[in-house]
Amino acid sequence: MECPLCNRSTSNQRQLSPQFYNCDTCGTIFRHSNHYLTSEKEKERYLSHNNNVDDIDYQSFVTPIVDEVCQSFDSNSKGLDFGAGSGPVISKLLTDKGYRMSLWDPFFHFDESVLNDRYDFIVCCETMEHFHNPFKEFELMRNLLKSGGKLCCMSELLPKDISFDNWYYKNDPTHIVFYSEENLKWIKENVGLSEVRIDGRLIVFEL
Repeated sequence: MECPLCNRSTSNQRQLSPQFYNCDTCGTIFRHSNHYLTSEKEKERYLSHNNNVDDIDYQSFVTPIVDEVCQSFDSNSKGLDFGAGSGPVISKLLTDKGYRMSLWDPFFHFDESVLNDRYDFIVCCETMEHFHNPFKEFELMRNLLKSGGKLCCMSELLPKDISFDNWYYKNDPTHIVFYSEENLKWIKENVGLSEVRIDGRLIVFEL
């Protein structure tokens, strides 16, 4: 089993449990591929989420990304919602403010034409933890950004105050890769991004 982020072999990894490993090279904790869901089961899991774009609580949850975009770019800017899911709430909120948004999702918005364009910003909310090939996905997003662009992500980072064994976030079977300051810096340096800023669940990369 190779680390899905840096592709180093199991000799560089520490087994945490039958399902999870910790890579000594990039610091990534990840789920072993033997425990991945099938595509059908994965989609079924996503459809079970309550992703109503008009839900006030859902809109409030994504506010950090929406605010970051609005503070960084004017409404003439073009953005991509990467991993938009069945309820692309960020795209709705930004479109309502005049931004031009495209959607990409392998299950719900499979339109590869949007991957032939370039964007002022990309939003990637509660998606990066689902990546089976995170290096490939981050490299793709980097290549889709215009010079000076931003990649605005949200995910829950590895906790510092409780053990991994007791962390609820790992219990979702669609969560494959888990992030920390260590591997986010590794991504910045190895994917070719200039900056990374972490503010709670909000992670902002700059090109």
